[in-house]
Amino acid sequence: MLVEGVWTENWQPVQAKDEQGRFVRQTSSFRHWITKDGAAGPTGNAGFKAEKGRYHLYVAYICPWASRTLMLRELKQLQDYISISIVNPVMTDQGWQFDGYADATADHLNGYQFAHQLYTHADPKFTGRATVPVLWDKHNNVIVNNESADIIRMLNSAFDHLTGSKMDLYPAELAEQIDTLNEEIYHLLNNGVYKAGFASSQFAYEEAYQGVFNTLDKLEAKLADGRSFLFGEQLTETDIRSFVTLIRFDAAYYGLFKCNRNLIAQMPYLSKYVQRILALEGIGNTVNIEHIKQGYYSLKALNPAGIVPKGPENIA
Repeated sequence: MLVEGVWTENWQPVQAKDEQGRFVRQTSSFRHWITKDGAAGPTGNAGFKAEKGRYHLYVAYICPWASRTLMLRELKQLQDYISISIVNPVMTDQGWQFDGYADATADHLNGYQFAHQLYTHADPKFTGRATVPVLWDKHNNVIVNNESADIIRMLNSAFDHLTGSKMDLYPAELAEQIDTLNEEIYHLLNNGVYKAGFASSQFAYEEAYQGVFNTLDKLEAKLADGRSFLFGEQLTETDIRSFVTLIRFDAAYYGLFKCNRNLIAQMPYLSKYVQRILALEGIGNTVNIEHIKQGYYSLKALNPAGIVPKGPENIA
């Protein structure tokens, strides 16, 4: 936790809680947008024009929010346009750390040891948690955005005039339906597993648990008609948002977060859906089962002995 630009305490997973013990997630702080011509986006300031090599993503393989930005980078063929750094999956007392683990990287861009140093670089008086993903502007040495929902939306279209990509994960004709289902999936599933895992009362845990499995049952029923993706045969942003939670479920959320009614592997349509998305070109590059297990099971508040389960060994 940073307070006025100073690291003040050892990292803790629970950011805040309400009076009934519900886990409350921090709101993202940097909300600028990359656009085709550098005009202002829906939030933040203008001045972030889509250019090859200008931007950098700081991510964690363990983190579902960061991984969805990695998925967009692959699907939209932005590997040569946006460089990346990958943090160590094991959370330290100062939060995310660079290097020191297989498949993690150093911060080759700024040379920092911890992700929180990026935040104080961008804002010397920053107060809050230093989260990933971080979308960084190399030209101006600032954070563009640290909200994954914004980042995947901008990556869907901002660079198309440069790359020639025709893939659209947020088509206008489905936009209203996508926004509606995104909202439900975020609160009840994406963040719902965290609400269950970090609940500080039985009531809060059971409420979150019910929301998680109600949503999984709804998605399973939706896929039961043989469709490939949630809105038919077209991959959308909602599939990306769902996948990042589903791919981590059996390895982490089922056990550590007590979301243990059943595994995704025991839900036939969802299981095949996960495998279908994982088989898309480049998506396997965004999933690292060892980082996922090592990262989640390094959370001392939930697993003080630090014992990492042997299974599952496969990602689907």
